[in-house]
Amino acid sequence: MEKLIAFLKEKKITEVECVISDMTGIARGKIAPVDKFIAEQGMRLPESVLLQTVTGDYVDDDTYYELLNEADVDFLCVPDENAVFELPWCAEATAQVIHDVYDRMGNPIELSPRNVLKKVLKLYEDKGWEPVIAPEMEFYLVARNGDPDLPLNPPLGRSGLPEAGRQSFSIDAANEYDPLFEDMYEWCEAQGLFIDTLIHEDGPAQMEINFSHGNALSLADQVFVFKRTLREAALKHNVCATFMAKPVTNEPGSAMHIHQSVVDKMTGKNIFTKEDGTKSANFLGYIAGLQQFIPEFLPLMAPSVNSFRRFLPGTSAPVNLEWGEENRTCGLRIPESSPQNRRIENRIPGADANCYLAIAASLLAGYIGMVEGLKPTNPALGRANESRTADTNCLPLTLEEALVALGESDAARKYLGDAFTTGFVAVKQAELENFRRVVSAWEREFLLLTV
Repeated sequence: MEKLIAFLKEKKITEVECVISDMTGIARGKIAPVDKFIAEQGMRLPESVLLQTVTGDYVDDDTYYELLNEADVDFLCVPDENAVFELPWCAEATAQVIHDVYDRMGNPIELSPRNVLKKVLKLYEDKGWEPVIAPEMEFYLVARNGDPDLPLNPPLGRSGLPEAGRQSFSIDAANEYDPLFEDMYEWCEAQGLFIDTLIHEDGPAQMEINFSHGNALSLADQVFVFKRTLREAALKHNVCATFMAKPVTNEPGSAMHIHQSVVDKMTGKNIFTKEDGTKSANFLGYIAGLQQFIPEFLPLMAPSVNSFRRFLPGTSAPVNLEWGEENRTCGLRIPESSPQNRRIENRIPGADANCYLAIAASLLAGYIGMVEGLKPTNPALGRANESRTADTNCLPLTLEEALVALGESDAARKYLGDAFTTGFVAVKQAELENFRRVVSAWEREFLLLTV
């Protein structure tokens, strides 16, 4: 705790938000005075927190008591001194500390999304490899709206007008929200979040933030913190920021594209590239692993009913697992780069995914492909996004279908664990049942007086 305590004293922190990520990516935990936090050096939370749905409900009793102690005991949350972030928007000097979770015997809790990512990274470590990733986060700014039945609209910008039409890569359109983004950049810098480029995406008031490449666990923590940071910056300016995969009808969805490569820890060289600069067997195996296992791991990248609204033929959101050089119609794009920077961009995950789980799933699929020497399909040379019913590399079409595939995945149970796989599927099935109970505006509009 020495490094962490020194940080808290240097920054004159008075409150500490002790947090973990649940299955959805919601920050759950406790707020403690700094003296109490230092004295206790952690916190306890009930195990059931990790089986809580986005609506606050829990999984069915059979699964609940299969995976948890019947006494609903606490687990231990231990602060990670490398995951400490000062919160610039708080009135008091406050730090957020991400914790890892363990049972009373000191074993990592299998249901924890952060532990899932650390488990996958251990596979790489045992091979002498280190993944390098760079996430791209898309999001919408929307006017505040207290009625969930009403559609979302772009907020007013500096001009006093809402954005109209599609303003892809427009500097002026992005500058409409300069005061908000100035706060966002300032707050991210204060927290040590390595964000890079700001881009205006296709949709009205839809933006993208790119992260600098780096360590997978550190980047997952940064994305986790960035979502909170952006939401706070937006609220300060009386708008909302949303990472829903498809928040606006007839507008593009929001993705979490993950650029990924792997280096040899001893040499620092990219294992996707041979000595002569050409593609290595590991590179091709990684692609093949993504092609074979993303259909099984898809709910970790597309976790809700809304996630699947983003997958539409003929759009920039991929509905395939083809790969191609500089081809954005492919689910797996290979950006142009030098041999040492050869990487794969996984364009499947949505911005709504839990960042720990989406990164873990992508890295695991690639890992299996490399160690099993899998072979990919031939690269796509033209448009690969015209149909979602292609014979090869087809994604599940619905959340129901995807959850069945994950629940039956031998790879998920082998590498991520039975408890996590069962628990995650149960959480998402509970959310799905909750969704099915709600009568939508579409049903009222078109069925009320016609059927």
